[in-house]
Amino acid sequence: MKIAMIFGTRPEAIKMAPLYKQMKKENIEVEIISTGQHKEMLNQVFEIFDIKPDFDLKIMRHDQSLEELSSALINKISPILKQKEYDYIFVHGDTTTTFIASLCGFYSKIPVCHVEAGLRTNDIYYPFPEEMNRKLVGTIAMYHFAPTVLAKDNLLKEGIKEDQILITGNTVVDALNWIIKNKKLEIKNIQKQFGLEDKKYILLTLHRRENQGEVMMKILSGIKKYLSENKEYHLIYPVHLNPNVRKIVKEELQNVERVILTDPLSYIEFVSLMEGSHYIMTDSGGLQEEAPHIGKPVLVLRNETERPEAIRSGVAELVGTDPDKIYKSMKTLNTAKYDDMSESKNPFGDGNASKRITNFIKNKKVNNFLV
Repeated sequence: MKIAMIFGTRPEAIKMAPLYKQMKKENIEVEIISTGQHKEMLNQVFEIFDIKPDFDLKIMRHDQSLEELSSALINKISPILKQKEYDYIFVHGDTTTTFIASLCGFYSKIPVCHVEAGLRTNDIYYPFPEEMNRKLVGTIAMYHFAPTVLAKDNLLKEGIKEDQILITGNTVVDALNWIIKNKKLEIKNIQKQFGLEDKKYILLTLHRRENQGEVMMKILSGIKKYLSENKEYHLIYPVHLNPNVRKIVKEELQNVERVILTDPLSYIEFVSLMEGSHYIMTDSGGLQEEAPHIGKPVLVLRNETERPEAIRSGVAELVGTDPDKIYKSMKTLNTAKYDDMSESKNPFGDGNASKRITNFIKNKKVNNFLV
């Protein structure tokens, strides 16, 4: 059996790394095709997990459009698939790399396996373009590895056959477990580097396309208002490399007291800051899965989420992008609500997703992970 794993962003790499390692452990021949959609941040993950891609397509260009990115991906991926005789292509989540790799697999008649399948907001423009990407991959894929029961139900509603779906839990829990087990010393030392080891701080990430521009300015205004009134809190914000994000962040936060702005962090650094934070504010999808695993409440800076399990289980709150609501939600989290959220059970897995997926592809039969 010969498998191609195709991914290009840091979140994809983090979530596919434990699966790659598990497949290698099971003596499956697997090659990584790295598109380089997030070049610098992607290389950090390869170093941490000691992984070397077999192909590095280096498609990243400054401020390229989705059309330019899609065209470059097709032109780079297709020749490799025509040259190699892969039995399966594995893709992850909802990126442009994931959609285009799946399309190229379809053109080459190679079965596509979709990890983290079935997430939906049911609004094709939110998040954009991720919601449409994952829906289109869902129509192409042969096998769908759904992280939760709800994700499986979404796929069944769209006409996917039950024997093509496996509930696995999310591989990000596998990745976190690996980091915590193998990088203990690094995690312990990182908080000291930022001078935060004895401080109460909030960890912020904010970069999604639909939150850029005026929306981002409003979100940050709500956060700034809270910080101005609650001087016991610090804020640390690893700023995405996108120039549209960096421009606004610089204008809004550069000179704000008790705010630490950094360049994107390595995954070990980020895990360390998650572990030491009081709580997390984010528009990221993956953080909604990661933070509950280490008992950190999450305020989700979006109007919709494809991970409603986090909201329903009480580990996260969907606070939207209105500055007044953000301010009030931060204020409310100072009460007993914090304890309720931090002690709730993570609905996204038990750390064995990679084993389930590997066993499935080897044997086509394995017990589901039931949340």
